[in-house]
Amino acid sequence: MTTVLPPRTHRVHPAWWVAGVTFVALIGAAAFRAVPGVLIDPLHEEFGWSLSTISAAVAINLALYGLTAPFAAALMDRFGIRRVVVTALLVVAAGSGATVFMTASWQLILCWGVLVGLGTGSMALSLVATVTGRWFVERRGLVSGVLTAAGATGQLVFLPVVAVVDERWGWRPAALGTAAAALAVVPFVVWLLRDRPRDLGVAPYGGTAADDVDPVGGNPARTALRGLADAVRTRPFWLLAGGFLICGASTNGLVQPHFIPAAHDHGMPVTTAAGLLAVVGVFDVAGTIFSGWLTDRVDPRLLLLAYYGLRGMSLFLLPQLFGTDVQASMIAFIVFYGLDWVATVPPTLALCRQYFGSRAPVVFGWVFAAHQVGAAIAAFGAGVVRDVTGSYDGAWYAAAALCLVAAALSISIRRAPASVTGTTLPVEPVPAAADQAHG
Repeated sequence: MTTVLPPRTHRVHPAWWVAGVTFVALIGAAAFRAVPGVLIDPLHEEFGWSLSTISAAVAINLALYGLTAPFAAALMDRFGIRRVVVTALLVVAAGSGATVFMTASWQLILCWGVLVGLGTGSMALSLVATVTGRWFVERRGLVSGVLTAAGATGQLVFLPVVAVVDERWGWRPAALGTAAAALAVVPFVVWLLRDRPRDLGVAPYGGTAADDVDPVGGNPARTALRGLADAVRTRPFWLLAGGFLICGASTNGLVQPHFIPAAHDHGMPVTTAAGLLAVVGVFDVAGTIFSGWLTDRVDPRLLLLAYYGLRGMSLFLLPQLFGTDVQASMIAFIVFYGLDWVATVPPTLALCRQYFGSRAPVVFGWVFAAHQVGAAIAAFGAGVVRDVTGSYDGAWYAAAALCLVAAALSISIRRAPASVTGTTLPVEPVPAAADQAHG
């Protein structure tokens, strides 16, 4: 007599455990992203490297952080999320730990720029797009916001710690601490992160087994490059990439590495400035989660118009807010900027899904690459502006003006046709059919 086993049931849907360990992995990767802004001045003082040289290493890091994303998305499709994330965390730890042995600026570029850029780029927002796309049908906007906020949470957790460790014991223990943080996450990823709902015998959250589509086979590099080749033939891609390029320039490229040195120029202690950036992280968590909730309910184009426009106006005011003490006006800026920091991610990801369907993770990877190219340009450019003019003011004003351009680009995106269910990419019939079958 055959015994019929009951279907597997879970008190908490496994998708939430996957989202939770992804959040922790992103926090571990964000540990190093808290370091450059704090350690620019110590490296300048110890080695005598110019701010332009140090900013070049930060710029390479930011560029690779973005350019790696679409290939990482394709690698996750080919080899699985868990393998890619574990490898990325190990690379981040190696790059961060090796900085304590450097004696020349090229080694800074290799460790900070190349190794950490590649490692953190493999756990960038393409990981968010892949996890939410595979594990969630309902609550995608909300979960996208929560996972995006993980980077801000990492900044919140590690930035004040890095500043205090640097002040008391020097920058080398701070760098080793971030390497240890990345390594500490690896066991949780191996234990809890799974590639697809079918691995645990469940359907995606809020969906059915039909929503758990088969992975796309083939060469990951070819998949990523084909996604780019097809996407660049569409107007929405250029508008989204252009807006996100400016987003990166006005956040990760400018504020994250240069806010602390700029505040220090005005007599503010480094630990105080680091504390202000940590407050940005606090409010970024709330702002990004709320943005994800709004994205499920409001036209994403209108959200981007508001986010970029308000960000630009706040940056116009920033140069007048710096001082030796923290005034109420600076606190107001920090709170607002925190709410707006990466609130742009959930609506941008939603628009990628609307226009590019099953290829959204790879296409969003390229949009995010534009974000980090903008960040790299701003990181290097702001250092040059400071070296040449003796002030960061020109960099703040330029970023403010660009944010208004991003607002205009965002509202210029036309509504996606209601009939779109798969992808709007102009691909050949056979690849398109394969993409519909494999997701």
